[in-house]
Amino acid sequence: MKLKGDQTTARAMNRRLILNLLRREGPRSRADIATVIGLSPAAVTFVVADLLEEGIVIEGKTVPGLTGRRPIPVDINYEHALAVGFKLMVDSVECVATDLATNPVAAMRVSLGGHDPDKVADLLASTVPELVKLAGRPNAKLAGIGISMPGVINHEQTACVRSYRFKWDNVPLASLVASRVHVPVWLEDDTNAYAIAQQLFGLGRQHRNMAVLAVGVGISCALVIDGKLYRGANGAAGKFGHTLYEENGRLCECGKRGCLMAYHSEISMLRRWREATGREELGLPELSAALASGDADALALVADSGRGIGTALANLVNITDPEVIVAGGEAVSLGDPFLTPLRERFPPGPSEPPRPSCPTGRTIPGPGVPPPLSPKKYSTSNPPAALRTSPVSSASEPRAHHRRRSDTLAYKNGVRRHIPGSIIDLNPDAANRSGMINSGRMTR
Repeated sequence: MKLKGDQTTARAMNRRLILNLLRREGPRSRADIATVIGLSPAAVTFVVADLLEEGIVIEGKTVPGLTGRRPIPVDINYEHALAVGFKLMVDSVECVATDLATNPVAAMRVSLGGHDPDKVADLLASTVPELVKLAGRPNAKLAGIGISMPGVINHEQTACVRSYRFKWDNVPLASLVASRVHVPVWLEDDTNAYAIAQQLFGLGRQHRNMAVLAVGVGISCALVIDGKLYRGANGAAGKFGHTLYEENGRLCECGKRGCLMAYHSEISMLRRWREATGREELGLPELSAALASGDADALALVADSGRGIGTALANLVNITDPEVIVAGGEAVSLGDPFLTPLRERFPPGPSEPPRPSCPTGRTIPGPGVPPPLSPKKYSTSNPPAALRTSPVSSASEPRAHHRRRSDTLAYKNGVRRHIPGSIIDLNPDAANRSGMINSGRMTR
């Protein structure tokens, strides 16, 4: 017996399957779509006709050189609409308008004077027409709005269950904004949003199991398991910075003591450095300059944070066994003084094959740590692993005066794009972890 609504549900699922295929692989003929997805040609033709009528997809030119009826490829019409994204930080909001290929067409930053939910919703709603105007497309359709913020998010209700930095409990922010702009609005934890972006467009596209680490104002680590973002029972998964680092230690923003982020987030590193130097005006640019000049106190402090996060990360790796870890955040921009101690928390195995030449970028040697190679060349009992990094932008509440954009490259629909992030390749043997750092450009 078929339930009422089955046909509508099946149509929505077929639309999603077709659009995801076109997003991943580019233009395809209707026959190709039916073959790859496994739908009947009639079902594909029906869905594609709807998408064409709505302007979501467009037809390309017929494929030349073929006999008989030449197939006509269809592709997503990436200029059909705009999408708007907001990243909420404690004192400001990063705002961006993109086409449907996520290519930015307008961006701005606005100050956040307070954290009253209604006033925040008013600010976001009033910024939307400014972004559309700035994009030079006043008549463009608005496909939807995505909001990211630090906190525990109820994904089904698109509500902020708890945010220590905003002092919010059960705030339906997406509904508040949607009632003002009358378009779909999504709300997501900022690190989860970063993980989704890496999974769809960035360094995680070829991996079904990965961890996404963000070291900035806080420390978080989102998990993608079997191709799906893991949210946990209550949407609170990934709060890596609140793991215990020192019993009865420093006070954390969550109200508990001894959390990892109370010692080793970017903000905490700066706080500890100011305490050691007695200079309250010091910030991340000054810390970076001190590291570059070889300041012993700065080097020791940053190395301590690298080791602290690396130890916790090694424990997470042994539990979850990801293929790779993608890292971002202000702290990653500190470079080798931070990354090398972090990397060394993954000890090399007892025997490693000779190191081949590095395919791209600059190689920073580690003790017996080659880059990743084909698993066919080595025994799976002790395969190589690698830690590869590129200059990254902030993944957790960046600041305009020191934010760095990524030089990492990726391809999407044939277009070479800059994707922020760093990648740590891990071998499948959780007992034997090793790594090296390649700095420079990565092209996928």
